[in-house]
Amino acid sequence: MTTLTGTVLLYNASFEPLGRVSFQHAVKMLVRQVAVVHEAHGERMIGPYQWPRALRLVRYVATKWLYSPAGYTRRGVLARERYHCAYCGNRANTIDHLLPRSRGGTWTWLNTVAACGPCNERKGNKTPQEAGMRLRVDPWHPTRAQVAAWS
Repeated sequence: MTTLTGTVLLYNASFEPLGRVSFQHAVKMLVRQVAVVHEAHGERMIGPYQWPRALRLVRYVATKWLYSPAGYTRRGVLARERYHCAYCGNRANTIDHLLPRSRGGTWTWLNTVAACGPCNERKGNKTPQEAGMRLRVDPWHPTRAQVAAWS
């Protein structure tokens, strides 16, 4: 039995990625004829439509909003660093504040980096300089388009 859950990639008419939509939303877009199946799951069908893995919009949608600064998310920070620790390069599973929260640090793109548990614990309540730890990456503020591409 196949479930009707999950997400479907969504491309603009110009083939640039816009993000993901729910499977139910994807089917509604097909029925309204605002999108076509760009990539399908083999020969599976849902009514008269191929089972979508990716959709492409029929008309171009202006995406100026995609190039504005993205809202901060924990998942976005991990994806920005490609799930690698900003200190040692190992697999990252936590977020580290460059200026610790207890010392006035905030949850922002420029004050947080991905870190592995041991490095995060080693740094503790210090700045990287105070802890003698060198950053392998410089934190930066991504656009909405960059965050959508990581999804």
